[in-house]
Amino acid sequence: MQIDSHMTFAQDWDKESITMLKNAPSDKPVISHYPPQHTADLVEKAKVAAPRLCGPVFATSDLESQIIRLEGSYNYDSVKLKYPRFAPFIAAGYLVAHSDILREVPFDPFLPYIFMGEEILLSARLWTSGYDIFSPTHSLLGHHYVRNHKPKFWESVHRTFSFGVHNPLQMLVLNRVKYQLGYPESSKDMIKPKTLFTAIDQYSMGSTRSLDNYLKIVGLDMNTKEVIYTAWCETGVPPPGFEKYDNLYKV
Repeated sequence: MQIDSHMTFAQDWDKESITMLKNAPSDKPVISHYPPQHTADLVEKAKVAAPRLCGPVFATSDLESQIIRLEGSYNYDSVKLKYPRFAPFIAAGYLVAHSDILREVPFDPFLPYIFMGEEILLSARLWTSGYDIFSPTHSLLGHHYVRNHKPKFWESVHRTFSFGVHNPLQMLVLNRVKYQLGYPESSKDMIKPKTLFTAIDQYSMGSTRSLDNYLKIVGLDMNTKEVIYTAWCETGVPPPGFEKYDNLYKV
């Protein structure tokens, strides 16, 4: 399980996590979402369906270079089911999977201090490596989101080096992420320095399923920078190609 440091836990979170993985209709499931606030009553949250991460947007800030941000996380389901529902994206601050992911989808050491871009890249790498993404059936963790007066990740870069280092470093490294995701403006002939592509094949997409298919299923067009509404995530049905599981999610 990968989490942020500032989390609260439900009783028996480990046992419940394993149960969700076993109940997911996949040989290689990943359970992930944006958990509720740390003030949430996780005993009560266990009685209702968990929020699901559905909504991508192309960032509009100049500092984020049109990278995908994941913003739509809501309680879409009126009924809690035994089977985790399919989801298009993972959240870096909470995911549960078999430890095989550390071998099959190893973390890229050439992405220092990346924040935005980490989640969409890891989602695509996991899916193309044969992993299916699901939201939890119910929330097992709470997340302390705001944390006023606590240091943030970009401030740690400034403390370690000097003020102003983070933004240009992020802009540079984001080109590696965008290349892997198929942004045309970040193709190999467009990017310098070429060292940004060091060991790129070792830490990029899997060979089980195609990136093009993933982007189509989740509704992302990297050429036009458009998000195409797909509806399957919000309505809780399996994505295209997984219709054989429809009966599991009928209420």
